[in-house]
Amino acid sequence: MVEVRKKLTIPDLARKKAAGERLAMVAVADFLMARWAARGGVDIVGVGDSLAMITYGHDNTLPMTVDQMIAHTQAVRRGAPDTFCLVSMPYGSYATRDVAVLNATRMMKESGADAVKLQGGREMFDIIRAVADAGVPVMSHVGLLPHFVHRHGGFKTQGRTAEDALKIIDNARAIEDAGAIGLEIEAMPHEVGKAVDEAVSIFTFSIGAGSAGSCQLLNGADLIGAFDSFKPKFAKRYGNVAEVATDAFSAFAADVRAGVFPDAEHTYEMKPEEVARLAAALAEEEQT
Repeated sequence: MVEVRKKLTIPDLARKKAAGERLAMVAVADFLMARWAARGGVDIVGVGDSLAMITYGHDNTLPMTVDQMIAHTQAVRRGAPDTFCLVSMPYGSYATRDVAVLNATRMMKESGADAVKLQGGREMFDIIRAVADAGVPVMSHVGLLPHFVHRHGGFKTQGRTAEDALKIIDNARAIEDAGAIGLEIEAMPHEVGKAVDEAVSIFTFSIGAGSAGSCQLLNGADLIGAFDSFKPKFAKRYGNVAEVATDAFSAFAADVRAGVFPDAEHTYEMKPEEVARLAAALAEEEQT
């Protein structure tokens, strides 16, 4: 039986970090997966713009819009109304302080999320500060930044050298100093992830950065094996939904072609007297 969990609050996140407690977070894109995650006892659901790749089939996350992120978050909130929800601000939606505040406040008002997340460190200091000062709970993101995929030259592990690791740590400290309530640590050696987590007092969550952070994140579609176009090194599959679904569609198609679906079990029937009345009415029509 799944344990009923109280919805986390922002102060809870800070307390969990201070206490060294471990939380589980999944990225979800729709009502159904959010409901499954909530039933499974996941602590946090994130609506990430990675759904551009998983749900819409794009090559990267850049095409997502604010309207799309709001719509998906509304669906996720309906599926997991009692689970803390973090929504990612899409590429271009926080390009300047004014644009960031406008979009962050709109996303909070319309989506039902508990916090928003953008990407970047020291270079985003003023924007993070502006969003936080506007009263929006905001997180940011260090390491592999999908919004900077072209700058990185692809989806590549970050922080492989001591110099690069120090830059990531500096970015994390800047995010905290700017007033963020948390940050994501993505795709870096576990030693660097640990150093980032220890460099800040705010809530951290990790994906592909070892066991660092207060919280571990996986994409729900990776976790259940629904997305099988490729599998990142850090993604562990706990199920194989793609295979189950493919087999189900295949069996359905075969039954239809063989004429065995629908059968009596899956067909509605009229009462015999109504069948007789219908036949009589149709026969009368043919005679006129």
